[in-house]
Amino acid sequence: MTLRDDVATPALECRGLSKRYGTGRIVLAQLDFTLAAGEFVAIMGDSGVGKSTLLNLIAGLDRADSGSVMIDGRAVEQLDDNAATRLRRQKLGFVFQAFHVLPHLTLAQNVALPLLLNDLPMASALDMLAAVGLGGRGDDFPRELSGGELQRVAIARALVHRPTLLLADEPTGNLDPATAHDVLGLFRAQSKATGAATIMVTHSEAAAAVADRVLILSDGGLHAAPDKTANAAHAATRSIDDAR
Repeated sequence: MTLRDDVATPALECRGLSKRYGTGRIVLAQLDFTLAAGEFVAIMGDSGVGKSTLLNLIAGLDRADSGSVMIDGRAVEQLDDNAATRLRRQKLGFVFQAFHVLPHLTLAQNVALPLLLNDLPMASALDMLAAVGLGGRGDDFPRELSGGELQRVAIARALVHRPTLLLADEPTGNLDPATAHDVLGLFRAQSKATGAATIMVTHSEAAAAVADRVLILSDGGLHAAPDKTANAAHAATRSIDDAR
């Protein structure tokens, strides 16, 4: 199934993407997927269907058995290790369920890491902290923050270098519902502000509801979510946007 083929210059394009585990079990089968610049897509599905595998293939952390992943016009599978690392460093941002904020660095230093790696001005780290509601806290350490605040730091770090593509793996899985709602609203707002195309893998319908569209990964392929889920996503997105 091909989704959104009308996009002329996609931020991400997967064509014929297939992956098997060593046992021969098919995880992804001839998956076609296109993501437009600035689009926010949620991917849902049962445990073990390959959601994290898909993210790893997109990021070049794993290799598909066949097919192609194009990020900003470049085929990931054709890059050597050094070039793939540079692509991830420059074009991708990551938000993880477990935050992965470095405890021995201040908040400003954590957010500045992608800037340092890309030889970009460091001052924008403080601007991004302010954008996620942590202005004036750049000298604090992660141990002083709540879970929701740590996820805000992770979001700031993922977006500070203005990536083409943002990947999020269960970004609210460790947050209570009220905090998750606030973080998701911020996540959507900031990804839209920077123009990053966003893929969020989640088990949560509440989390998926902030996306522009919701896709279900099953039987090796991506399919549009049922109308009930899609309508809930549309209503929740309007609610978040109206509250901004």
